[in-house]
Amino acid sequence: MRRRTVTPGSGLEEVLDNLATAPTAREEASAPAPARPRERETLQTEFAFELPRGYVDDEGHVHRSGTMRLATARDELRPQIDLRVKENPAYLSVVLLSQVITQLGTVTDVHAGIVERMYATDVAFLQDFYRRINSEGHTHAAVTCPLCHGSFEVDLSGGRLGES
Repeated sequence: MRRRTVTPGSGLEEVLDNLATAPTAREEASAPAPARPRERETLQTEFAFELPRGYVDDEGHVHRSGTMRLATARDELRPQIDLRVKENPAYLSVVLLSQVITQLGTVTDVHAGIVERMYATDVAFLQDFYRRINSEGHTHAAVTCPLCHGSFEVDLSGGRLGES
């Protein structure tokens, strides 16, 4: 509460009128905050990548650039019933990658056979890329600089997306 000093001739009537029309602290606290325009949140679901070596198709063309989408629960569950995965659990990553790679160069129908024919370095790169885009937010840690005491976030998974 603010105190007001009123001296004779200083306009007591004016001060009383201002007090009568001014909202109380309780009214100000309960008043709704002014509406802010809502920012539209977007979720990035596809990520571009560049393979270290590249996929060589039947005609001998090398495909290095591609896109991978975020995995869904279905993508993670479907390989569990695949007979090839049941016979050889290491095949799981081949099936999983073939489901989430949406494009590889000019190839738009990426299937397990294509992933099987990729070089091991490219498959390892794609496995790491898959892990990084699907665990985004879980590989970040809040840290504080011991010198300046500034707070910031670091990515524990390594480099930026799409880089090896």
